Amino acid sequence: MAKLVSVNVGLPRDVDWNGRTVHTGVWKAPVTGSRAVRRLNLDGDGQGDLGGHGGENRAVLVYQLASYRYWSKVLGRDDLTAGAFGENLTVDGLPDDEVCIGDRYRIGDVVLEVTQPRVTCYRVGMRLGEPRMAALLVSHHRPGFYCRVLTEGEVAAGQDVVKISDGPHQVSVAEIDALLYLPGHPRDALQRAVDIPALSPGWKTSLQSLLDQDPGTGNSGLIGVTGPPPAWPGFRSLVVTGVRDESRHVRSVTLADPAGAPLPKWLAGQSIVVRVPVDPAGPPLIRNYSLSNEPGSADYRIGVKREPMGAVSGYIHDHVKVGDLIEVAAPRGSFFLDDSAHPVVLISAGIGVTPVLSMLHALAESRSTRAVCWLHSARDSAEHAFARETQELLKALPHSRFHIFYSRPGDAERSGVDYDQPGRLSEPALRELGVPAEAEAFVCGPESFMDAVSEGLVACGIDAGHIHSERFGAHSAITPGVAAASLRPPHPPDGPPGTGPTVQFARSALAAPWRSVDTSLLEFAEACDVPTRWACRTGVCHTCETALLSGRVRYDPEPLEPPAVGNILLCIATPSEDVVVDL
Repeated sequence: MAKLVSVNVGLPRDVDWNGRTVHTGVWKAPVTGSRAVRRLNLDGDGQGDLGGHGGENRAVLVYQLASYRYWSKVLGRDDLTAGAFGENLTVDGLPDDEVCIGDRYRIGDVVLEVTQPRVTCYRVGMRLGEPRMAALLVSHHRPGFYCRVLTEGEVAAGQDVVKISDGPHQVSVAEIDALLYLPGHPRDALQRAVDIPALSPGWKTSLQSLLDQDPGTGNSGLIGVTGPPPAWPGFRSLVVTGVRDESRHVRSVTLADPAGAPLPKWLAGQSIVVRVPVDPAGPPLIRNYSLSNEPGSADYRIGVKREPMGAVSGYIHDHVKVGDLIEVAAPRGSFFLDDSAHPVVLISAGIGVTPVLSMLHALAESRSTRAVCWLHSARDSAEHAFARETQELLKALPHSRFHIFYSRPGDAERSGVDYDQPGRLSEPALRELGVPAEAEAFVCGPESFMDAVSEGLVACGIDAGHIHSERFGAHSAITPGVAAASLRPPHPPDGPPGTGPTVQFARSALAAPWRSVDTSLLEFAEACDVPTRWACRTGVCHTCETALLSGRVRYDPEPLEPPAVGNILLCIATPSEDVVVDL
């Protein structure tokens, strides 16, 4: 029979780590006597980052004495004591390859139900002084597991751990951990796992995503839905075959294969990256632009708004002409039209019209019977890009409706004729328009617009998971547990410049030579204050997975599961040659 060896608790505290401050509760220590176990944690215990730890489904973390003995041998350590792995309960017995999701155990009066494996996180490695630990826990099939508390009570070291019921389908902790994080995702095992009622919602969503994904598109359970692999690596030259003004400040540019061959198809809503030589004395500049024409077209069309201080947009407006060659990276991106039968709401402001216009083209071309709601906001008719084209497409859809907002209509522009409503698109307007709660919504425009509209859609009853937005600037950073610091704009790293390959961060408009002192592209980006996203820092969780627009990288260590084709894992990658990264 399994035995409770130690009860461990610890409150969050600030810890210095790599020049930053991490707020974490991973430092646990054994307690004497009994300790109350409550719905969210044990008395005297807490979690520093509630986004990744804690909550009802992760109230109690369990780790095994046998794994302590195992890691002592593997790591050559004799200093591992109870609580060192951040667990609340250290047990003798209950191995990860035998305990199953949904199993229930009684310790004294407390009843626990197993909900998921441990979250892969850099903090256990920080606690142990072993940066590889997150990857090792997964690759060695010894993650430990979380429980929810079904019956509160008190526990103490020395008590028996009694199994009182089996979870359905008998999917072990080690098996379900490997299903998500390691290569090979057998459908039958995934289906068994998602059908377990006790499995935490986050894991259920991730495994369902793996069930639904197309082959060859990476691990959607970790990074969400992705498109197909890019049609070509790096950049290729396309010829400009058309230039046209679409509004006062928007110009469209049509690109084609110089040999006349049809360009590869793309998914409606996806974008391309262009590289242009704005300054012959400096490196070419890179920008991301949505494709705005019908996805089956033989050519690509982008819409470029002239920005007041925009170097690339100014160059395109002032210099690009028919016959010019422009370097282009293949279409990519996870913002694309779904193929469900649900109503679809396409919402845009200003130049944000371009990706949803491509979606409208796709719906019209397929003669879709979906209910389509088109909502667009512009300053006035002079800045309403693609207005006539949009109206023609909407007429071809039998179940479409539209509503146009002008924030500053001209005196001669008539409400109900030239536009539908003055002012900006808002939550009250969404409610008045009766946006269907079961719809899939696609939103593109300025950041503040997308944030406000997304909140309004949720308030109207649309599930947040059905609201998709396209953001072309630098992504917001994900740095779990790290205390906020003053933000600096991206810059070359401090100190002497590196002597390695050039690393170009496309969204941050920064290029700098690689430094050998940095162990990964993630560390190099952090040294440049380029916003990054990460969690495990060992190639497991794929939070740092990013598109590699050109160049090659090498890995150390190798990832447990490779990223999608065309992407890299920043946390374990270093450049083998000049690279362009989508950051």
